[in-house]
Amino acid sequence: MRLAFCGNDNASAYNITAGVLRNVCFVDALNLVPHVFLLFITFPILFIGWGSQSSKVQIHHNTWLHFPGHNLRWILTFTLLFVHVCEIAEGIVSDTQMKSRHLHLFLPAIMGFVAGVFGPATVSIVYYHNIETSNFPKLLLALFLYWIMAFVTKTIKLVRYCQDGVPFSQLRFCITGIMVILYGLLMAVEINVIRVRRYVFFMNPQKVKPPEDLQDLGVRFLQPFVNLLSKATYWWMNTLIISAHKKPVDLKAIGKLPIAMRALTNYVCLKEAYEEQKKKVADQPNRSPSIWLAMYSAFGRPILLSSTFRYLADLLGFAGPLCISGIVQGFQNTTNNTNTTEKVKDPSNSYLSSEEFLRNVYVLAVLLFLALILQRTFLQASYYVTTETGINLRGALLAMIYNKILRLSTSNLSMGEMTLGQINNLVAIETNQLMWFLFLCPNLWAMPVQIIMGVILLYNLLGVSALVGAAVIVLLAPIQYFIATKLAEAQKSTLDYSTERLKKTNEILKGIKLLKLYAWEHIFCTSVEETRMKELTSLKTFALHTSLSIFMNAAIPIAAVLATFVTYAYTNDKPLQPAQAFASLSLFHILVTPLFLLSTVVRFAVKAIISVQKLNEFLLSDEIGDDSWRGGDSSVAYESCKKHTGLHTKAINRRQPLRYQLESYEQPTRKQTRPVEIDDIAIKVVTNGYFSWGSGLATLSNINIRIPTGQMTMIVGQVGCGKSSLLLAILGEMQTLEGKVHWSNVNETEPSFEASRRNRYSVAYAAQKPWLLNATVEENIIFGSPFNKQRYKAVTDACSLQPDIDLLPFGDQTEIGERGINLSGGQRQRICVARALYQNTNIVFLDDPFSALDIHLSDHLMQEGILKFLQEDKRTLVLVTHKLQYLPHADWIIAMKDGMVLREGTLKDIQNKDIELYEHWKTLMNRQDQELEKDMEADQTTLERKTLRRAMYPRESKSQLEDEDEEEEEEEDEDDNMSTVLRLRTKMPWKTCWRYLTSGGFFLLFLMIFSKLLKHSVIVAIDYWLATWTSIDNANEFRIIDDVRSTNKTYHVAVFSTLSGAGIVLCLITSLTVEWMGLTAAKNLHHNLLNKIILGPIRFFDMTPLGLILNRFSADTNIIDQHIPPTLESLTRSTLLCLSAIGMISYATPWFLVALVPLGIAFYFIQKYFRVASKDLQELDDSTQLPLLCHFSETAEGLTTIRAFRHEARFKQRMLELTDTNNIAYLFLSAANRWLEVRTDYLGACIVLTAAVTSITEGPNSGFVGLGLLYALTITNYLNWVVRNLADLEVQMGAVKKVHSFLNMESENYDGYLDPSQVPKDWPQEGEIKIENLCVRYENNLKPVLKHVKAYIKPGQKVGICGRTGSGKSSLSLAFFRMVDIFDGRIVIDGIDISKLPLHTLRSRLSIILQDPILFSGSIRFNLDPECKCTDDRLWEALEIAQLKNMVKSLPGGLDATVTEGGENFSVGQRQLFCLARAFVRKSSILIMDEATASIDMATENILQKVVMTAFADRTVVTIAHRVHTILTADVVIVMKRGNILEYDTPENLLSQEDGIFASFVRADM
Repeated sequence: MRLAFCGNDNASAYNITAGVLRNVCFVDALNLVPHVFLLFITFPILFIGWGSQSSKVQIHHNTWLHFPGHNLRWILTFTLLFVHVCEIAEGIVSDTQMKSRHLHLFLPAIMGFVAGVFGPATVSIVYYHNIETSNFPKLLLALFLYWIMAFVTKTIKLVRYCQDGVPFSQLRFCITGIMVILYGLLMAVEINVIRVRRYVFFMNPQKVKPPEDLQDLGVRFLQPFVNLLSKATYWWMNTLIISAHKKPVDLKAIGKLPIAMRALTNYVCLKEAYEEQKKKVADQPNRSPSIWLAMYSAFGRPILLSSTFRYLADLLGFAGPLCISGIVQGFQNTTNNTNTTEKVKDPSNSYLSSEEFLRNVYVLAVLLFLALILQRTFLQASYYVTTETGINLRGALLAMIYNKILRLSTSNLSMGEMTLGQINNLVAIETNQLMWFLFLCPNLWAMPVQIIMGVILLYNLLGVSALVGAAVIVLLAPIQYFIATKLAEAQKSTLDYSTERLKKTNEILKGIKLLKLYAWEHIFCTSVEETRMKELTSLKTFALHTSLSIFMNAAIPIAAVLATFVTYAYTNDKPLQPAQAFASLSLFHILVTPLFLLSTVVRFAVKAIISVQKLNEFLLSDEIGDDSWRGGDSSVAYESCKKHTGLHTKAINRRQPLRYQLESYEQPTRKQTRPVEIDDIAIKVVTNGYFSWGSGLATLSNINIRIPTGQMTMIVGQVGCGKSSLLLAILGEMQTLEGKVHWSNVNETEPSFEASRRNRYSVAYAAQKPWLLNATVEENIIFGSPFNKQRYKAVTDACSLQPDIDLLPFGDQTEIGERGINLSGGQRQRICVARALYQNTNIVFLDDPFSALDIHLSDHLMQEGILKFLQEDKRTLVLVTHKLQYLPHADWIIAMKDGMVLREGTLKDIQNKDIELYEHWKTLMNRQDQELEKDMEADQTTLERKTLRRAMYPRESKSQLEDEDEEEEEEEDEDDNMSTVLRLRTKMPWKTCWRYLTSGGFFLLFLMIFSKLLKHSVIVAIDYWLATWTSIDNANEFRIIDDVRSTNKTYHVAVFSTLSGAGIVLCLITSLTVEWMGLTAAKNLHHNLLNKIILGPIRFFDMTPLGLILNRFSADTNIIDQHIPPTLESLTRSTLLCLSAIGMISYATPWFLVALVPLGIAFYFIQKYFRVASKDLQELDDSTQLPLLCHFSETAEGLTTIRAFRHEARFKQRMLELTDTNNIAYLFLSAANRWLEVRTDYLGACIVLTAAVTSITEGPNSGFVGLGLLYALTITNYLNWVVRNLADLEVQMGAVKKVHSFLNMESENYDGYLDPSQVPKDWPQEGEIKIENLCVRYENNLKPVLKHVKAYIKPGQKVGICGRTGSGKSSLSLAFFRMVDIFDGRIVIDGIDISKLPLHTLRSRLSIILQDPILFSGSIRFNLDPECKCTDDRLWEALEIAQLKNMVKSLPGGLDATVTEGGENFSVGQRQLFCLARAFVRKSSILIMDEATASIDMATENILQKVVMTAFADRTVVTIAHRVHTILTADVVIVMKRGNILEYDTPENLLSQEDGIFASFVRADM
């Protein structure tokens, strides 16, 4: 067949007698002109442009501009492209019905499409996009000319059709008409650009700058600024995702948030909306303002936009079933009509009606492809918009909550109306609930529409029987909801148990040393295991309901299809057509999704309602009174501030740092005006003050005090008499019932520069309970002030912090606080005092700064810090203290009693006026002085430092913790071979997966794999059977007699029902096996981990931070328990579905496999790149969330300090930064998910297109065509799940890997050479100890800490061991219990070498009292005797000896009285006495006291000494002492140095050697 432009089957084709424009062919040729013109003009420009661009670096996005009408232009050009495609298709279809080729029918359209791609239309692709990014609008003129020419040529064509009287129903007429309109609109857009930008025809072109965000190079999140195509396909993410392959994504790579998405911007929106709501309900006291309405008015528009996208996507979703029906029907007709001749059209009348056009199967295949692409694009756009809005909402809510926290009244927190836990829940849970609700929100109104449409279409296809299937789905949906609620309940109870288990584990880890020394590991281990069993039981219900939910999901469609087709077979005379069957199958798949999601959405909606209630309660709770804030008349200031804020909200994002904006926005609660105070001496005068903690009862009453400027005021009194409350009342933290606090205007003479203005009204305050930030030591001390080296050094010296800082691994740059290194109480307190001293404020409040310090430090702090540093600066100091020996230093004293001021004045005044009080003080002072004499240099501080050093020095061997895999990585790193690192980053952790799967047991693993494969085979068989059934029926339609058909029908229905039933049963079995296997694996992993850790050597606990070990039991165990099984289930299901679908299509049309190769390669690369980037972004999201939550809890704990310092603005700024950092990570993560889904969806659409085309050309029968298409459509749904589940699994396997790294640790050797039965029951009876040539080290690779120690201790002797820190005293005590490695020599107790004994036996027969008193939560009885071996009398006897009997008797429950976690409800002294009682209960003949009196007061120490001398008179006692006077009464004293014994004799003999070490110790102690 020859080619010719106008065809060669028509003589009149080239005839122009009637006029040139009357010739159809010529008009078509005319339509080529504009397209050719555009190509000729744009190609040179583009080549020149590209050539010059490639030499430069890629144009930076700060030149990006959108011309006016940008989005409209994109939408119009996309529509134009679509119409071009239709025009090409129409031309080709018409052409196939001619005798010869008529190129004029489709060539101009093809040229138009090409011009479209390279010029206007997807303008993106090159021309327009380049003009826009390089901001060179003059080049748009070429486009303008093109639109005009195209418009003119199309109009001529349209007019010609009208003259010829072509009816409107003809497709070509419609297409031409639409194109005329589109070209006209595009012309209008172009004119508008000229009008606005004035780039031509005007004298002064308009200068335009790109958006502010794009000028900021730090903004990397470009979604709001790119063009429409890039927005829809997330093209701009490519750079990030590809670069992730080269180097890990970090916070620098993701940059900052654009202004519109920052927490501050959204906070201002939401806050204004909420204030509006407040005004509305102001006059109705019983109504509270609605957060819902506030959220709607702030974020309503994007939600509506997202919902619109969602509706469009859902409606386009129905194109699938309709096209399947059309294609199968068309295929059937063509196969049936092959024998009838086709009619050839007359060339002069080559018009198609739209019906004829849509009957063409190829046209339908292309339409299906386009509909899929559009549907997926809209769906992802909808997801993206809701995600972004959800993140914005969360940012705004967090800022609102934070601002509220900063203004919360202290009484709320102290009276327990609002606990820290509640605040943390608000931040961590409620805001996330609302965010998730917003994500699922569009589903609420999109689902009903989807369901109704689906049911209508089904009814059209199958009639009444369709309603049966729909009814099955609708009736089973409530069961889904029921299961979902049960799931939530099970999750909650699981959470309760795991919290309890964690609490127990935490106690074990904190007291692990004691447990090992007393051989109680197993008792506590069993207790954790019991809780774990409860947790597992509740996890079982969780797993059962999860598997039921998965089962329902898979079984409902099978049941519905079964019900429908069986009903149809028996109620209809006509056999089931393949077109009907497969279209309805596809519809059922569509219907199931919304119904399954509905239960989830409803559950989230319920949770969101509860969250909003909690939020509202919190936002309406009491705030701190405005007027109490440091004097003055606040109303004036409030008004002036208010006007001030108004200005700021309008200009919220101008170039001013966010901090100032927030300060100005939130300042109204503070006053700037200060009253001039009459009395010049006093800084604060309280007149008739009555203050309460919110209960209405006055805690402080009748307070009249004054505090003199520049002097030291001391507040003294008994515990609980209201000293701290007085400070807080002055700071305005208490509710003022009556009276006023006046703050005078200090130092008005000072030049009013910024520093003095800031410092004048803030108070440096050190609270009684030390409060540290999660920051470096330096940041904690400086606390936001400018760094001044001299001042910093002076402060650290005054607080004797330098030695402690030197011990830290990174000096003062070491992180401390919750997540950092745990410091002791004294160290924390000194840092807080240093913070108060460092601040440049006129007033300093110190609340009991000496409480946790020993006497030397207190003196040093008093002399250097307070008397020297503060007094030199002439700062006003208010000091609350119990240390009366410092009273002579005070300039002014306030003595308090029972919430009232007892006396006020100088020490002299009091001495003269109140002699009784003065005498009382004197006796107390004497007692304190005596303690002073007894104290010694190496005091508590030395201990604290020792503890710190113990916590620190193991850092050297921390690397041993990293598991072997990471070590391998490090070795490869050393070669500096980038490719290896990349390979490791892209490799799936298959080894870990295998470990996980096998830890569930091989039987279950086999069962899972087998049942999965069987289930998917059955599901394929069901569809295959349906295909054969419908095809046979239709092939034999004309030749079968009725009775044969009915037997045939019964046979088909029977097989179909059997297969469906089997499928449903298998669905249940597979979902159960996966969950069961997951549970078994979780159970085994936790059990092994717990036993491994508890039996680990003590060195492991010294080396490994507690938080790290706890993480394995909390976060990692939780992932293994709850997250891996569903991910695994979902991954296997989606992978098998995709594989079975590809197999089925290939079986029907083998040619499909050829097309599959390029698609498979594309898929491989997409998933490979995505997994790496996703893992990094996921880690960033997790790691940025923790600091944010910590910042909230930190703020709530340190509220009074922050408010006293007036640092609210700085903390708000920090919160906004943390929120934005977390939000940007989450935004990028969700954009990466969209990037993946758009790509896999487009791949899916390509699979559908290839499947459709191959099956139409090659298909065996109509049934298989339908089957192929149905399966191709399911692939589009599941491809992205495969990748996302792979990525999730990879992240979750990290938890298994971490747990495994602990499982490879060495345990202590618990078995001895002797059998426990060979050891005498009452060993050791005498308590005789021989130490022979003992050498001890902590680990094989470390130096020995004891070298060849020899000693002999007689039965019943009292031995004291002393020496400087690090001399090996404690190592010796640990050697008795074999806690350290004895590599030479031996210890023989009562004739038995302890290295031969089983560890449990050895440790259970000795007693020890440790330096840190450790109590466990439970009862007193449990703490004294966890093994429950002793009678009550024995326990009471022990308590009596420890002088605790009366105290315990007074407690409710006596011996069964509760002990809180860590024994917090007893004082340190009492705890130490409990430990003494515990040692007494274990009737051991050897007691070791390891610096047991270090952390207790004198009184308790005297009790201890007395008990040791009396109750333990017949036992051997080894005391390791740090205060030498405690061992002066011992029988023998051993002095150690550097692991050797230097002196060994009675104390009397040693004291007589004047130059001896012991004698020098004692002299230093005097």
